[in-house]
Amino acid sequence: MNALDSDALDAYSQIVTGVADRLTPRVASLRVRQRRRGGTAEGAGSAVVLTRDGHLLTNAHVISGADEGSAAFSDGTTARIEVVGADRLSDLAVLRADREIPDPPEYGDADRLRVGNLVVAVGNPLGLAGTVTAGVVSALGRSLPAQSHTATRIIEDVIQTDAALNPGNSGGALADSRARVVGINTAVAGIGVGLAVPMNSTTQRIIYALLHDGRVRRAFLGLVTTPAPLQGALADRFGQRTALRVVEVVSGSPAERAGMQAGDLILAADGAPLRDAQSLQRLMFEDAIGRRTEVTALRNGALVDVVATPSELRD
Repeated sequence: MNALDSDALDAYSQIVTGVADRLTPRVASLRVRQRRRGGTAEGAGSAVVLTRDGHLLTNAHVISGADEGSAAFSDGTTARIEVVGADRLSDLAVLRADREIPDPPEYGDADRLRVGNLVVAVGNPLGLAGTVTAGVVSALGRSLPAQSHTATRIIEDVIQTDAALNPGNSGGALADSRARVVGINTAVAGIGVGLAVPMNSTTQRIIYALLHDGRVRRAFLGLVTTPAPLQGALADRFGQRTALRVVEVVSGSPAERAGMQAGDLILAADGAPLRDAQSLQRLMFEDAIGRRTEVTALRNGALVDVVATPSELRD
C-alpha cells in the first residue's frame, strides 16, 4: 500500500469513527412485547433519539402490535417507552421515553444525497448493540411498498445502500459523512442491499403529525396509476417527460364521482405537475381532505379539467 492509499484509508476511517462516536450514544436498542395471534412475542429493533424531551423515532413494523417496551442506550441508560403514534404507510413510528435520554443527533435532508455518497448505519442487528457499518448510497428513488389494514402506499425515494444491514437494524440511523441522520433503516432487500426511509420534507411532515396527533391523516382520491412517458410535442408543451396513466378508478371513490376514467393521462393537480406516483402522494395529506382539487388530464388527445374532492383515507 502506497502513502496515498494509506492517507485515503485513514481519512475514511476517521470519518466513520467520527460518525460512530456521535451517533452510537443516540441510537437505542429496543425490546417490545408484540401481540400476535395465539399469544405474544418479543420484538427487537433500534430507535433514534428525535427530540430533547424524550421522543424517539423508529419503524412502525418494529413496534407493530405493541403499546410499550424498553430502550437501552450505550451509556447504560434504560428507559420504558410508549408508542405515541405509528404510520404503517411510511413505516415510521414515534415513541416517548419515561426518563431523560441523550440529546438528539442532527437530522439532514436525503434529497441532497447523491449516488456514491458515503453513509454509515448505526443500529442493533441480531441483538448486537451499538453496531456500526459503512458503505455508499447505491441508488436513490427506489420504491418500497407499505400496507395498512385498508390501503397500500409506495414509500417514496427510498435510499438503497450497501452498508450491511441485518434484522435488528430496523429503526436505526443511516447517516452521512457529517453524522447527519438522512434515513431510518427499514429493510434488508437482499444480499448486500439495504433500504432506508429518507429524511426529507415529506417525512418531516409525517413525523410532525405523529408527534402532535399520534396519526397521519391522508386524503383519498381513489386512483390506481402508473407512470407513462409524454412524447415529443406533448412533453415540450407541458414541460415534463412523464405523467400518470390511470389504470383503475376505485368504485364509489371521489375520482369516480368526479368523472375520471381509466386511460386518462394525468398531468397536474392544482397546477402541480404529476410525474410519478410519489408526486401525487405528496399532495394527499390532511389539508387536501374535503378541498376541491382541479386535476388536469389528457383524454383521447383532448385536454380536460376535472374537479374532485378527496375524502379521508380510513385505516
